[in-house]
Amino acid sequence: MKLLAFAASSSKKSVNKQLVTYAANLLAGAEVEVLDLNDYELPLFSVDKEADLGKPALAQAFLDKIAASDAILISFAEHNGSYSAAYKNLFDWCSRANGKVFQGKPMVMLSTSPGARGGASVLAAATGSAPFFGGQLKASLSVPTFYENFDVEKQELKNEELKAKLLAALATLA
Repeated sequence: MKLLAFAASSSKKSVNKQLVTYAANLLAGAEVEVLDLNDYELPLFSVDKEADLGKPALAQAFLDKIAASDAILISFAEHNGSYSAAYKNLFDWCSRANGKVFQGKPMVMLSTSPGARGGASVLAAATGSAPFFGGQLKASLSVPTFYENFDVEKQELKNEELKAKLLAALATLA
């Protein structure tokens, strides 16, 4: 299985990138590619920019990565209860090129944050909208209080209950 994984964040020290990288590598036998949203930075989307630029090559390249995968794993950063600007902008550009951004791929959605809700608001928005954009949502999991539940030095979940839930979520992709 070709697994495409990314954090919906542009932070170089993203806790969501740490989580999604860890999670992706738990899927035994998967060929994993972890993308960095910083490699797909585009001008802020507007219909005026779209008229000027057409379909940007970086948006198409991102869609091509999705097309070439068998499954998708995303961990969402929460900014003021919603998507990060970097993810939302890339998603907006991609959705104009292909309204079914996720192209029928099975997917697991995660979120985490230093706070007690673990990005639950953005995860709810993402899981609720995934089917409208061609995603086959198989499972989702919010990891609260990242620094209490994740060993940054070892780059692994130290909370066994959360690890079991993550493994169960990932098993839905197999």
